[in-house]
Amino acid sequence: MAIPLFRKVFGFDHATAWYAAMPGGLQDMLVFGQEAGGDVRALSLIHATRVLAIVTVAPLLMTWLWQVDLSRAPGRPAAESDPVQIVILLAAGLAGWKLAERVRLFGASILGPMILAAALSLAGIITARPPSEMIWAAQLFIGLSVGVKYTGITAREIRVDVGAGLVYAILLSLISLGFIELLTLTGIAPGEEAFLAFLPGGQAEMVVIALMAGADLAFVVSHHLLRVILVILCAPIAARLFTRR
Repeated sequence: MAIPLFRKVFGFDHATAWYAAMPGGLQDMLVFGQEAGGDVRALSLIHATRVLAIVTVAPLLMTWLWQVDLSRAPGRPAAESDPVQIVILLAAGLAGWKLAERVRLFGASILGPMILAAALSLAGIITARPPSEMIWAAQLFIGLSVGVKYTGITAREIRVDVGAGLVYAILLSLISLGFIELLTLTGIAPGEEAFLAFLPGGQAEMVVIALMAGADLAFVVSHHLLRVILVILCAPIAARLFTRR
């Protein structure tokens, strides 16, 4: 559905349309798209717009549907937290990131710290959530990383690339809302967790919103992780099969 939209309505070439339609990790889709001969600038703007639109609207819907107070502090202040735990958290973040980079794990800056922090939590070494200041810092840098994708944007790029990203975000969100409603009505998952797990926003962005909302992080993270893994593994293989046909 999305590929014909990008090809016929917005006029993108096949490689750009293919990897623009894949809701995987932004950086991974840029790499795959570049290797396939796609327009990297267009891919960057489309995926950045998808993430920006969903992350902007999602908190508003959560406030309206579930009366979630996202203005409250997401944790205890650093002044009230155990300084040893803060040091361990910072060390786990840095060490997890660099170890993941060394083994060439995709999304190393997110998945590396997450895996190491989970292991340390299960071992009883990490016993506290990050203080509010650390979560706010994560929000700041995530926002900056998305916003800088629009540097030097032209009027044509706003009309075509950003427009395509907005239409795609709406299309994906409508499909996701159907599955969210199904999960909620069947009682498989609470509405708030299903909403955060199935919206196709950025993995890091949705995790931060889940932290702010106090949602079940394991449920939200596992779904986004599975989505990214499936897209990264299957998108290049499927692209080759369709190209041969």
